Amino acid sequence: MSTIRAAIVGYGNLGQSVEKLIGRQPDMTLVGVFSRRASLDTEAPVYPVDSIADHADEVDVLFLCLGSAKDIPDLAPQYAAFANTVDTYDNHRDIPRHRSAMHEAASAAGTTAIISTGWDPGMFSLNRTIASAVLPDAQQHTFWGPGLSQGHSDAVRGVAGVRKGVQYTLPSEEALQQARAGEAGGLSGKEAHVRQCWIVADEADQERIAEEIRTMPDYFAGYRTEVHFIDEETFDRDHTGMPHGGHVVTTADTGGHHHSIEYILKLDRNPDFTAAVQVAYGRAAHRMRQAGQVGAYTVLEVAPYLLSPTPLEELIARDV
Repeated sequence: MSTIRAAIVGYGNLGQSVEKLIGRQPDMTLVGVFSRRASLDTEAPVYPVDSIADHADEVDVLFLCLGSAKDIPDLAPQYAAFANTVDTYDNHRDIPRHRSAMHEAASAAGTTAIISTGWDPGMFSLNRTIASAVLPDAQQHTFWGPGLSQGHSDAVRGVAGVRKGVQYTLPSEEALQQARAGEAGGLSGKEAHVRQCWIVADEADQERIAEEIRTMPDYFAGYRTEVHFIDEETFDRDHTGMPHGGHVVTTADTGGHHHSIEYILKLDRNPDFTAAVQVAYGRAAHRMRQAGQVGAYTVLEVAPYLLSPTPLEELIARDV
């Protein structure tokens, strides 16, 4: 088994989780972390983020542990010019544009880019596709939470004046039960959830910050959004955990017989699970590049066996 040389770009919560998960893989080694910061609390080599091109020959896969609001759209195509990349871009509406930009960059460079990994988009995307393909004329609903959203929290923290901030997504229990019974009809994701923000900011900035958050396109506009301002001590006490999870509920009737497929995730720590999925797709990116499959791919386009360190023959004998 050859060893995949992995590197991390960005060393926030997700980057630290990716480092931990790489250390548990039988076929990966961490060769370095690229960061804007000169000093990090890690034993891995740390390099300036603008030196990636100088180390391209040392890296098989770059794990892009960056924010979806600005960094990934702006920077990911540049990094795809130097190495295979895996990101966790989570702006659902913009994924086709992001895929196109990454496909152009990776195809030109002869690299492989797997985009929008994690659990949603990611594992939930796979389940939505499979369940709706299996059940004809299905009703399908995705519920997020209760839990903290990394991408939305990153977007909140990007608002000028926000010193600390998190965003929780809360599903409606009534809507969840309706979906399971096949009675949710045209219920939209915006109707079935509340977005709840907890912010530390100066009082003079709070009205402006609340308005910017509630009207932020793609993240909060159109949702029922609560913005709460608290002091730093309360934030540190009550809002530093990172749980999350959710449900994908698919129901259908096949001539008088009700069928339901429900996929559930309960995550103690969102960054760890997101990192675990991202790292598995890093293995797939390396294998696809070796097979000549260059360009950009979503999780829907990657064969499941490529994610596993277990040989295909063993997977077939064990799991099929």
